[in-house]
Amino acid sequence: MVLETRSPEETYNVGKKLGEHAIPGQVFTLTGDLGVGKTVFTQGLASGLGIEEPVNSPTFTIVQVYEEGRLPFYHFDVYRIGDVEEMEEVGFEDYIMGDGVSLIEWANLIEEILPEKRTEILIEKDLEQGFDYRKITILDVDKQ
Repeated sequence: MVLETRSPEETYNVGKKLGEHAIPGQVFTLTGDLGVGKTVFTQGLASGLGIEEPVNSPTFTIVQVYEEGRLPFYHFDVYRIGDVEEMEEVGFEDYIMGDGVSLIEWANLIEEILPEKRTEILIEKDLEQGFDYRKITILDVDKQ
């Protein structure tokens, strides 16, 4: 599925809709260049899960856990990860195999340990379409 948004609010709402329909154990991977709206999208997804507290990228902690929504939400940002062994140290597998919803920003950096079943999300800019234009590609993957 490919969606186009033309404002941060529209990007937020795409994330919110996914959050409203997310199921226990669902894993989202999120990729895109710096400044494309990954955090805005993630805030929308969290809102769709019923999370009301502020959601920011956990760049220096790798994972941020939110438990007050209808499902637990595990927000990973692996941009600064040195190697995949660091993911084991934070309990990555326990989170993604649990009953919550996981979202992994910069997932392409840990491709070798991603679950075979996941929803891949790519956010791209196209300045020719306007400063706030975003192309959001959503792909369900099952490599089993």
